[in-house]
Amino acid sequence: MICGEAMSAGNITRDILHRQIRDKRALGFQRFYHVTEPFIKRLGLEAELQGHTGCVNCLEWNERGDLLASGSDDQHAIIWDPFKHKKLTTMHTGHAANIFSVKFLPHTGDRIIITGAADTKVHVHDISVKETIHMFSDHTNRVKRIATAPMWPNTFWSAAEDGIIRQYDLRESSKRSEVLIDLTEYCGQLVEAKCIAVNPRDNNYLAVGANGPFVRLYDIRMIQNHRQSMGQSTSAGVHTFCDRQKPIPDGAGQYYVAGHLPVKLPDYNNRLRVLVATYVTFSPDGTELLVNMGGEQVYLFDLTFKQKPYTFLLPKKCQNSTDVPNGKTTNGVSNGIHLHLRLAENKICSSSGELPPHLERIKQQANDAFARQQWTQAIQLYSLAIHEASHNAMLYGNRAAAYMKRKWDGDHYDGLRDCLKALFLNPGHLKAHFRLARCLFELKYVAEALECLDDFKWKFPDQAHSSGCDALDKDIKAALFSKNESEDKKANSSVRFHSFSRKESIPDDEAVLRERSYDYKHRYCGHCNTTTDIKEANFFGSKGQFIVSGSDDGSFFIWEKETTNLVRVLQGDESIVNCLQPHPSYCFLATSGIDPVVRLWNPRPETETENGRVVEDMESAAQANQRRMNADPLEVMLLNMGYRITGLSGSGPEGSDDEDSSEGQVQCRPS
Repeated sequence: MICGEAMSAGNITRDILHRQIRDKRALGFQRFYHVTEPFIKRLGLEAELQGHTGCVNCLEWNERGDLLASGSDDQHAIIWDPFKHKKLTTMHTGHAANIFSVKFLPHTGDRIIITGAADTKVHVHDISVKETIHMFSDHTNRVKRIATAPMWPNTFWSAAEDGIIRQYDLRESSKRSEVLIDLTEYCGQLVEAKCIAVNPRDNNYLAVGANGPFVRLYDIRMIQNHRQSMGQSTSAGVHTFCDRQKPIPDGAGQYYVAGHLPVKLPDYNNRLRVLVATYVTFSPDGTELLVNMGGEQVYLFDLTFKQKPYTFLLPKKCQNSTDVPNGKTTNGVSNGIHLHLRLAENKICSSSGELPPHLERIKQQANDAFARQQWTQAIQLYSLAIHEASHNAMLYGNRAAAYMKRKWDGDHYDGLRDCLKALFLNPGHLKAHFRLARCLFELKYVAEALECLDDFKWKFPDQAHSSGCDALDKDIKAALFSKNESEDKKANSSVRFHSFSRKESIPDDEAVLRERSYDYKHRYCGHCNTTTDIKEANFFGSKGQFIVSGSDDGSFFIWEKETTNLVRVLQGDESIVNCLQPHPSYCFLATSGIDPVVRLWNPRPETETENGRVVEDMESAAQANQRRMNADPLEVMLLNMGYRITGLSGSGPEGSDDEDSSEGQVQCRPS
């Protein structure tokens, strides 16, 4: 049994006594009570650290948590004593432009820090003597992130906008670095690496975020063994023919993507909305990967129980498959919607409609919120109930309805996931089947939506001619006609136009890796990440119980990890919060952004009645951010300059919903 789980959930006095009597309980006590919801509810501003003269772009705790490093547009790095709120060391790093990343090098007694900056340079500093001891100039574009690993002393990595991940070993006599991963060989010359992170439990795994919806996970040891076996030179500039053909060996790379994003990408591009991973990090136990996807939401990927994107499971053509119902495949082939529905029909229904009294009350509260058109509140209440009753089909079906009504980015895909889960638990769930067809239609899978609707009519003949069914059938067929007409026009267009509009080709290896991508486990909504490309999202708590992220509205958001519910919003900057670094062992958070200060947050005393940093109306803040993400780029620019744009700020529920106004008998309210 895990130490934290052995702790009493409601008797802290007994746990304190056990901690005093038994030394072994001390660590378990600290981890269990490290970050709890009551602490989160009391989180407030403790101090502002003054010292920089420009935006503070990066923060980093040392391993013990008694030092905090910061880097800024002013090209200085500062080492702080966070508990005494004072500067210990200030040094000019020698960079000629904004510092984007700062890291303590492990096993150096906190004397050595590494910085990466917009001048394309990586510098290594000895802060005890305030000297820059190594300068690397191998990158050709801005350096955005540095990563270190406890298991690899004297070694670190950098990611830059030249699309290259470099590895450094300070024991080498050469003052050059080695190219570990060259994304340009896979994605073309325009690819930019934005962020990297090393798995804290297995330092052989490196996560890489770049522009585009895909996040990449690499096995460093496999890559290096492959290159040694190919007899490659470790020099940075030498590439053999074999290296160009196979720079990354099979099995050394795995991609992750939110299942709806690849098909949404053309639409986002047309609206000048850029998708870019601005931050990646691993959970404390190394089993989960958190990604702040610029232009979209925050996503959590499970690295142990991997799941194929549901949209990747949609039919290209029907084939036999050995898929299992949670989305995992054994042979990489699936026949999509037919597969899910047939598997559900053959399964003995284990879903019980009966809920314990306290969950029945939560479900009723969610239904009431739905009736008031408070979609977000309904979603959060359904999520609370699902967390305790994960095998109840009705809850999934109801939450899908709320997602479909709210219509934030990614909501229809989450609705589709919930519908498939409901149908797996209860194949006779009429509303879930119909909502599935609607979700497919909204996600632009028009042919699949028609197939699903035909299945629905065959399975529920009494509903085949309902007003909702007829309306959806009409919408689907109109979309199919429009799509065919558009394809005919493209076929008849000139060669010059056709070649101009063609998608950029990618190598076969890259196409295969993208096809084999895994889907997310959880999605966190409410913040806005469209203005800066260094915005972080992090785990908060020794077991990663909470998720924190900065936002373009000057706030930072805190979600409960498993329910994905928003629990706290605090004003952290006058403009934008970019950096959030939780303390390694206390409920203590450091943040920074456009303001030239570092802010420290911890639970305030219960006697403190006023907390001016709290954003009380969290739902309105989240809605305003959703509108901001979908706003015209010019409007966003004016908003960031201080102009007030009607519709991008304000409160209250969103306007009237007409998406399902004609659903008739099929769906009028949740179950």
